[in-house]
Amino acid sequence: MLDRLKTSLAVAYRMRAKPRVITIDGIKISADRAFVTKDIAKALYREKHEHAERKLVTKALKPGDRVLEIGAGVGLVSLFCARICGPDAVLSYEANPALERVIRHNFALNGMVPRLRIAAAALEKGETTFYFNDNIYSSSLIDRDFGGAQTVQCDAIGDVVTDFMPNTIIMDVEGAETTLLPAIDLARIEKIVVELHPWIVGQDKIDTLIAQVKASGFELCETISAAYLFVRAAPT
Repeated sequence: MLDRLKTSLAVAYRMRAKPRVITIDGIKISADRAFVTKDIAKALYREKHEHAERKLVTKALKPGDRVLEIGAGVGLVSLFCARICGPDAVLSYEANPALERVIRHNFALNGMVPRLRIAAAALEKGETTFYFNDNIYSSSLIDRDFGGAQTVQCDAIGDVVTDFMPNTIIMDVEGAETTLLPAIDLARIEKIVVELHPWIVGQDKIDTLIAQVKASGFELCETISAAYLFVRAAPT
């Protein structure tokens, strides 16, 4: 009850004062309009930005885990992972080059520097088209008719998993999860936190993806909003 009251008071203060830097669960994050849009700043003030992923990551991760994050956004979840596992145990991919500045700024605010690759994780190495608009929630490898597009470098996700050897996958890629997640050899993966987007790709594709993950030996442990936590089932 007391924590909820503190959060409510903090949100009320932020909405009035519009501070450039705020703290969410011990992580400093920039809400400066020089770095983020008005909508992102509001979500940060209200502690709604990446709320579900933050909760699932905090629940699932432990020291010693090794995390591959696909879709870093502004780096908030990256920092939560780094605090638990250590910066060297986190590799974050972000396809939108416009976000590199704010990600690195947020890393510096916290004195932690997870590994960062400004590139898309895709099925094959090379170049691909990335579609975007000012709202980073709408930026994706899937064309959603927002008008913005540019060519970005991409790494083959299978190669990334082989080289980095994560035991945890965190993925928020605005619909591309239905092609990227099945492309990963999940044999050594123990935990998956993924945001699913049926409103982009359709419920049938999401149902198929969930079935594929479960068939690979995972149990669905928890969902918060559109974020899902899968954990490898204990051997029987």
